[in-house]
Amino acid sequence: MGCDEMIKKIIGISIIVVLIGIVIFNVIEKYISEPSRQAEEDTLTAQEGTTLVPPQIDGLAVGDEVAPFTLETMDGNYLNIADLKGKKIILNFWASWCGPCKAEMPDMQKFYENHKDEVEIIAINMTGKETNFSDAEEFVEAYELTFPILLDHDLELSDKYGIMAIPTTYFIGTDMTYQLPPKLGPMTYDEMIEKMEDIN
Repeated sequence: MGCDEMIKKIIGISIIVVLIGIVIFNVIEKYISEPSRQAEEDTLTAQEGTTLVPPQIDGLAVGDEVAPFTLETMDGNYLNIADLKGKKIILNFWASWCGPCKAEMPDMQKFYENHKDEVEIIAINMTGKETNFSDAEEFVEAYELTFPILLDHDLELSDKYGIMAIPTTYFIGTDMTYQLPPKLGPMTYDEMIEKMEDIN
C-alpha cells in the first residue's frame, strides 16, 4: 500500500469517526435537553393552570337558577334555600379555623343587623372540615352571629359549589338566580353594601 493510499484511508476513517461522534453528540444532547424542556413546559402549564377562583361549574354561572338544597341549621332545624325566593341572598362558605373568615365575620354581622330586612345572609359552615363541631359553635358564639348558620357535614354542597378557598360568597337575586360572579376572600362592610345594591 502506497503512502498516498494510506493517507487517504486515514482521512476517510477520521471523517467517519467525526461523523459518528457528531451523531452520538446530537443524540446525547437530545436526551439531556428533552427533560429540561419538558420540565419548562410543565412549569408553564402549571402556572397557566393555577387558579384562585372556583372552576366554571355547570349550574353555577351568572344567570343560572339556584338548585334547591336543604341543610341542617346550627340550632337543629332545617332550611331549604328555595323557601327564601323573593329575597336577596348572600351565600357565604366559611370554617372556624379560617383567618380571613375571622376578619370578615364582624362586618358581616354588622351588615346583617343593619340590612336584614333587605337581604338574607346564609352562612354555610364547612363542618366536614372542622376538627370538632364545637369549634364552629364557639366561633358563632364568640362573634355573636345571628344570621342562619347551615352545616355542611359531608361537604356535598361545598363540593357542588367547587369551593377551593374560603371565605367564598355567592350572590343570589330575588328570582333565585346567581346575579354576580362569586367573591373569594373576605368582604368589607362597604363591599357588602355594594353587592346588595348590585343584585335585585
